[in-house]
Amino acid sequence: MIANDDLSMDVHSGTVHAVVGENGAGKTTLMRILAGLDQPDSGTVVLDGEPVRLRGPGEAAARGIAIVEQEPAMVGELTLLENLVLGAEPRRGPLIDWRGARARAHRVAAESGLDPPWDTRAADAPLNARQQVAILRGLLRSARVLILDEPTSALAPEQVRQLFRLLRGLRAAGRTVVFISHKLTEVLDIADVVTVLRHGRAVTTVQAAALGQRELTELAVGEHVPETGFAPAARPGGPALTLAAVAAPGTPGLHEVSCTVRAGEIVGIAGVAGNGQDELLGCVTGLRPLTAGRILLHGKDVTAATVAGRRAAGLGYIAADRLREGLALDASLADNAIAGAHRGPVSRRGLLARGAVRAAVDRITGEYAVRYGRRTDPVRTLSGGNQQRLVLGRELARGPGLLVAAHPTRGVDVQGIAFLHRRLRALRDDGAAVLLVSEELDELLALSDRIVVLSGGRVAGETGGGPHNRAAVGELMLGRGGGR
Repeated sequence: MIANDDLSMDVHSGTVHAVVGENGAGKTTLMRILAGLDQPDSGTVVLDGEPVRLRGPGEAAARGIAIVEQEPAMVGELTLLENLVLGAEPRRGPLIDWRGARARAHRVAAESGLDPPWDTRAADAPLNARQQVAILRGLLRSARVLILDEPTSALAPEQVRQLFRLLRGLRAAGRTVVFISHKLTEVLDIADVVTVLRHGRAVTTVQAAALGQRELTELAVGEHVPETGFAPAARPGGPALTLAAVAAPGTPGLHEVSCTVRAGEIVGIAGVAGNGQDELLGCVTGLRPLTAGRILLHGKDVTAATVAGRRAAGLGYIAADRLREGLALDASLADNAIAGAHRGPVSRRGLLARGAVRAAVDRITGEYAVRYGRRTDPVRTLSGGNQQRLVLGRELARGPGLLVAAHPTRGVDVQGIAFLHRRLRALRDDGAAVLLVSEELDELLALSDRIVVLSGGRVAGETGGGPHNRAAVGELMLGRGGGR
């Protein structure tokens, strides 16, 4: 499968140049070539009028090019501060000047409005914190060309606004920003120029000011994407998930959280990032211990049940971080597609049945429009959006009674988002329960029948779904609401 096919594009200094297109259109591959991470089979990269061959990220960095990848690469055993300065550590004689490194980190963080937990190991840090450090790392190295691949996918709305203020400042200072995003409203907000990729080719480049939301959407996907609108549940049934006064350790942890998700409804969890959403996900899925309270799944107490026990009881899980929790990156697409079902319909007497595996993989990839080369290819070769489609298809193929969906459309294109939303609604309408955690308020309002807002690890209130409840949810997130 060809990722980039005779692709040409001009990017001018002192501009924010957006690159958009469907999942698998070739955006990330192109950016990795520009950052020296991948080598092109043919063609030329021209920098400041000079043809260059970027043989590695070090050479690209030496020429002033920095990339912030959608899933930042970091050394897991090092802290976020150590990852920030890795390869460019300030020194005091033969020793690393850690006081100077920390001062530098706080300075660049204050300038950008980002504030990651510097002393947390990268392996333990959530995706949004790692993404913030990757952005700050590019800024710290004073890159002339900053390539941002889905930089806002794990940022809270206020952090996005602060990042955009920073990008406008960089543009005013003559630096160049290449901005890849599926969030087309953000593209129109920040970009000067937009290039659209489709099937590995650049199909058009246009001034952002000449585009509206609908025109850009149709350019990005090559066709009209109908709006689905808000469609509430018809007749919710009995409780599928019950949290009774649940408490859990962490920062902020959980404090006497109680809520219910009924069969045939979607309950959204809203809140500013870092207000207990990660702890809630861990408690429901069995990945984090409770210090108090109970969890019931279809009326059965699963508080002490293992992850495997909960999945056997009908729980499906779309992890917030698909690369660390949802997929085995070096395993094949086929192995990832049947993970969790390998002792079920695809095995015979304890051995995998090739025909059944092939049929299961083809069914999932066909039904969920996953673009890939071969079934045996490592799943890391798929684009982020296609990885997400594979995870959703695998979890829904098991027919879960309760689906815990954390940021289910992160890194997915506009058409893919509409498709995945339809799938989640169809699952609900078939009688399953969905617990939806998302930092995309529009997504929560569009999908949720009810929305529970967390603040400081506590339930701040509850309101209905639908766009008419935007103000009520916002007030609860700010701690000023009076939701029931």
